[in-house]
Amino acid sequence: MTISQTVSGEVSRRALLTGGLAGGFLLAFHLPVRAVNEPVQPPDITEGKFAPNAFIRIDATGRTTLVMPQVEMGQGVYTSIAMIIAEELDADLKQVTLQHAPPNDKLYGNPTFGLQVTGNSNSIRAFWKPLRSAGASARAMLVQAAAQQWQVEPAGCTTANGEVTHKESGRKLSYGALALAANSQTPPKQVALKDPKDFALIGTPLKRFDTPDKVNGKAVYGIDAMLPGMKFATVAACPVFGGKVGKVDDRAAKKIPGVQKVVVLDDMVAVVGDHMWAAKKGLDALVVTWDEGPNARVSSKDIWQDLRAASEKDGAVAKSNGDIAKGLAAGERLEASYELPFLAHAAMEPVNATVHLTPDSCEIWTGTQIVSRVQAEAAKAAGLPVEKVIVNNHLLGGGFGRRLEPDMVVAAVRVAKHVDGPVKVVWTREEDIQHDVYRPVYRDTISAALSDGRIVGWKYKVTGSAILARWLPPAFQKGIDIDAIDAAADMPYDIPNFHVEYVRAEPPAVPTGFWRGVGPNNNVFAVECFMDELARKAGKDPIDFRRSMLGKKPRMLAALNLAAEKANWGQPLPARVGRGVCVQPSFETFIATVVEAEVDEHGEVKLRRVTSVVDTGIAVNPDTIKAQLEGGLIFGLTAALYGEITIDRGRVQQSNFHDYRMLRIDQTPKIEVHVVKSGEPPGGIGETGVNAGPPALRNAIYAATGVALRRLPIDRTLIAGKKA
Repeated sequence: MTISQTVSGEVSRRALLTGGLAGGFLLAFHLPVRAVNEPVQPPDITEGKFAPNAFIRIDATGRTTLVMPQVEMGQGVYTSIAMIIAEELDADLKQVTLQHAPPNDKLYGNPTFGLQVTGNSNSIRAFWKPLRSAGASARAMLVQAAAQQWQVEPAGCTTANGEVTHKESGRKLSYGALALAANSQTPPKQVALKDPKDFALIGTPLKRFDTPDKVNGKAVYGIDAMLPGMKFATVAACPVFGGKVGKVDDRAAKKIPGVQKVVVLDDMVAVVGDHMWAAKKGLDALVVTWDEGPNARVSSKDIWQDLRAASEKDGAVAKSNGDIAKGLAAGERLEASYELPFLAHAAMEPVNATVHLTPDSCEIWTGTQIVSRVQAEAAKAAGLPVEKVIVNNHLLGGGFGRRLEPDMVVAAVRVAKHVDGPVKVVWTREEDIQHDVYRPVYRDTISAALSDGRIVGWKYKVTGSAILARWLPPAFQKGIDIDAIDAAADMPYDIPNFHVEYVRAEPPAVPTGFWRGVGPNNNVFAVECFMDELARKAGKDPIDFRRSMLGKKPRMLAALNLAAEKANWGQPLPARVGRGVCVQPSFETFIATVVEAEVDEHGEVKLRRVTSVVDTGIAVNPDTIKAQLEGGLIFGLTAALYGEITIDRGRVQQSNFHDYRMLRIDQTPKIEVHVVKSGEPPGGIGETGVNAGPPALRNAIYAATGVALRRLPIDRTLIAGKKA
């Protein structure tokens, strides 16, 4: 399989029909985003009036091309989606080629959001049925073409490995040989999809197709874009959020060999050079006086004080079942509050964009999770019609939600206005971390009542940013951010009196956005930590306590039981070693995780073992599922152990991996992932592990020390010298 890194060229109808596909077969299929009043042409395929969202193309050589609406940022989606298409098409997987889709919400919009966006662990969930239907329809048309040529009934034909075979005579024709004839077939109105028991590819642990090129260096990320005559630039924004540029002394910078220009904008400065080193050294040599503005006194202390005050207010009711007042009065009442800090994304590929701006066009090379929004925002910044902006999307060296924002591209366009020819704008690691769009601070407060060892009343309040109010305003309704309450309003436990509220509280000055794990980040942590405290109060084993309330969630219960078995739950452990559990039904996936950890007398935490059982429905590629859970667990455990962005005098205090730490390879424990075989539709997998790790680790520390931590990252001073 091959991957085309860019889809920027236009193919006219004439070129298409006179050889653009070598006499091939083109099937454009609808994805159920929303009704489209007027047909829109596919920018890279045809000028016709049919308006699909994605395409299957088969040329005369038998090569199958999928114009890929989702982006690859390490989650393995290219391989999995290729498997889905090839499964129903009965194509030869080695003949499948993927191309990045050009920006077009109407054609390539994610069915869940109506936007061309990759996130929320929903690439496979959203496109599972549409892509299968597309593959099956294409296969039916190829069979019909072969049957007509042989003058036989289609029912007498089979397909496999890119060929149609007539069962009785043994005659065969390749898809490539049938491509031209198949083009004249009418797509079936309805087509039967394969029974999962007949899957040949789906469920097979295949290695990812993008791995070899990432190993040998052929893979092209946004930061790798190279153009003739290209200049390099790096930027510095005001260290205080919302501040502006005051005065700039660039005399020393201009003396640096290779420095070409200093660009001064209202809120940032950029140094343009012949190469990145010149640009960076030139930036270091600048003397900038900043107009820090009104946020120069903002501190973490102020932010937490405001958030805690906001959490005392009544919130908008997100969900309410039963009689919460009666429920809370029906047993022994317990209360707790849990807090999570700002977090940066710190993707291995710092944010970047390459821009070539002319008076009547703008072309961009980058890696983004939301290519259509990048195109629209770049057009505004360039002062051009959107159709004059071409975005070449590349592999992403980590997204984690950071590349759901277009700011890095907009800034690059602003710099490019002052540069003749193409310019690559790269943020340093320090600039990336100190000018991120951060995971919000959250404070979750819970009141619950216990009676006869069960929860009879549960009142939960989320206080924090409403990211959706900014990012997707129509999704913010009646004061409820549905992302902020995700995994809070749909807990797996059977609780008769249940009430959830949301209080919107925006931190002053600090920009907030999605971070891997999104809404369940804070809610799974608070819920699962409090469940352990309630279990101890009830005198029950934490897993038995959860089991008693999972009768209506058999998939969740089965995952929990298997996790307990595989983790040797209940077996004796040394002093200062504990096991902690977390269960969650996030992203339509059921996952149970057990972390085994040791706490030494100084409060340092050693991860000994992690066991995770996941029921994510039909496992398209079990190998990818395991890899994503391993990576997600490490990502989440890193945040639990070290992750925190703090603010002082309006500035982010962390700057690089020395003070915004990552889990080291020698600290990473043995991770066991067990995938439950299931016939249910696929769930999301890219973010589930992130949310599972922190509460399971905290609960392991609770078991080892008896200290109920209620804030992340872990405060080692609170657990030093403690043992259960």
